[in-house]
Amino acid sequence: MTTGTPPTPPPDFSTDLGDADLTARVAQGMGEVEDLLLARLSQGEDFIVDKVTHLVQAGGKRFRPLVALLCSEFGPHPGTEDVVKAAAITEMVHLATLYHDDVMDEAAKRRGVDSANQRWGNTVAILAGDILFAHASRLMGEIDTDTVRHFADTFAELVTGQMRETVGPRGGDRVEHYLTVIGEKTGVLIASSAYFGARLAGADEETTQRCEKIGRAIGMVFQIVDDIIDIFSTSRESGKVPGTDLREGVFTLPVLYALEEDSPVGEELRGLLTGPLTSDEEVEHALRLIAETDGRQRAIGDVHRYLAVVERELDQLPDCPANRALRQLSQLTVQRVG
Repeated sequence: MTTGTPPTPPPDFSTDLGDADLTARVAQGMGEVEDLLLARLSQGEDFIVDKVTHLVQAGGKRFRPLVALLCSEFGPHPGTEDVVKAAAITEMVHLATLYHDDVMDEAAKRRGVDSANQRWGNTVAILAGDILFAHASRLMGEIDTDTVRHFADTFAELVTGQMRETVGPRGGDRVEHYLTVIGEKTGVLIASSAYFGARLAGADEETTQRCEKIGRAIGMVFQIVDDIIDIFSTSRESGKVPGTDLREGVFTLPVLYALEEDSPVGEELRGLLTGPLTSDEEVEHALRLIAETDGRQRAIGDVHRYLAVVERELDQLPDCPANRALRQLSQLTVQRVG
């Protein structure tokens, strides 16, 4: 659930990516993705268009298209029309999941504007997400059957992750359960972005598979870093209310590790965190207790474990500007938590 922070515009890809030619190609590709998104999502009845373009116009980082375009650099034909289409598909699917997530989370804000469910109600928000899936499916069909098949697998994994989160660990290890969930909910779509960027640019199978592993690991890094920031950053640093997940009864990785600690602090936490926290005082107390445990350090250890996967796979790919840009993206993410 997001808070009332200003809308985030798509990144300015005139920003230095370490190589002038790469920066120019990525900037052009991101512009093409944005144009395609708006063109396709503006098709249909007026009463649908304003709903499905709601979050597109609110901004966003467009991170998944960026990964697709960077990974297309490992093929002989980077940034082709099909690469741009696949990049737009990943953003459409991501947007669709945001509409549905906000309904399930009863979120009031998304990207600094009213969420669709807050503005038009749950039914409209769900249907808007469904229309986004329809637009994405149409684009898939314009590429090839492998694209349709792979995205069908991606959909299935996304839904599995949401369902797994909903039903809970069912007596299993809660940390293992959580890592599986974020792999399915976050990692899989970034993995697909990387996979399609490479494959549709003509990369060989080994390169494509390596890119897919890189994308999944980057997704894990991003999600765990967000988990850490939610607990250990101030509102000024993160733009979010600290402990948002605790208020919603969602126990993320550093919290789960803190709850495992065999200490008086861990014991007190286990007594306190039995569900959503309803008061600011409870949240502040829980945050103080978590900070006294090794939860943060253990979560950072996992961040570096997934970062090592990114580095290992990139070591096996050509040393080119896109390779270095992907390393930089991953490192910058880790630096957000020190």
